[in-house]
Amino acid sequence: MKNTALYLLLPALLIASCGPNAARNRLNTASNNTTTAQTSQQEPAHYTYIVRNTYPHSVESYTQGLQYIDGTLWEGTGQYGKSLLQTIDLATGRCDVKLQLPATEFGEGITVLGDRIYQLTWTNNVVHIYDRHTLDKIREYTYTGEGWGLTSDGTLLYMSDGTETLRVIDPATFRQEKSIPVTYEGQPVRLLNELEWIEGRIWANVYTTDQIVIINPESGRVEGVVDLTGLLPQEERTPQTDVLNGIAYDEATGRIFVTGKHWPKLYEIEIVKQ
Repeated sequence: MKNTALYLLLPALLIASCGPNAARNRLNTASNNTTTAQTSQQEPAHYTYIVRNTYPHSVESYTQGLQYIDGTLWEGTGQYGKSLLQTIDLATGRCDVKLQLPATEFGEGITVLGDRIYQLTWTNNVVHIYDRHTLDKIREYTYTGEGWGLTSDGTLLYMSDGTETLRVIDPATFRQEKSIPVTYEGQPVRLLNELEWIEGRIWANVYTTDQIVIINPESGRVEGVVDLTGLLPQEERTPQTDVLNGIAYDEATGRIFVTGKHWPKLYEIEIVKQ
């Protein structure tokens, strides 16, 4: 893993296509006509991190969604025949599998809203909705396009589909209310993946990168970039280890948890402004 400066990593946020090996485009510089005040107002904050705690995480888990609520860490995983909804014991990393999707479905993002758990699928165009306490399936809805990440502000759902656009969803009907184009200094940020609502902002993993973008849900503007380069040490990586993915927020304590697909560790981090 290269210890490249953050400003050199930022072009990875602007992906030309949806393939994992897509070439990165460099960010456009601000217009010469933009005033210093405007530039300062629009300049996203840059963050690095401090690891506060490290916990075990199952390398069998292809993490697609992560959420911490009321003392329970929920995880949704992917891969055909291996897509699960489970809880994780932080101290031991032990997974308690609650549900498994059909082998024909590839699980994606999850979120808990009230007494319901929502679980997306990648290309099956189906969201499954379960009772949070009994885990009985309440119903399912269909949607167009792909399902990637999912979060909630406590009222509405926010969904990513691998593009630069977030969908705002009515949780009662799963109908799209509006869309939010996400931009970094005016340029689209594609491959938005796992999502988490943290203190009025949407945090999003950017697929294939070590960056998390912090998005203003009103404007779609990226207000911050968290660079997690080097979080999982190279010596702990194997051929199975995949990309950074998974953000969970403990609202009661302010703890932020992150992990990755097939990662052996889950981290509690604190971000530090550069």
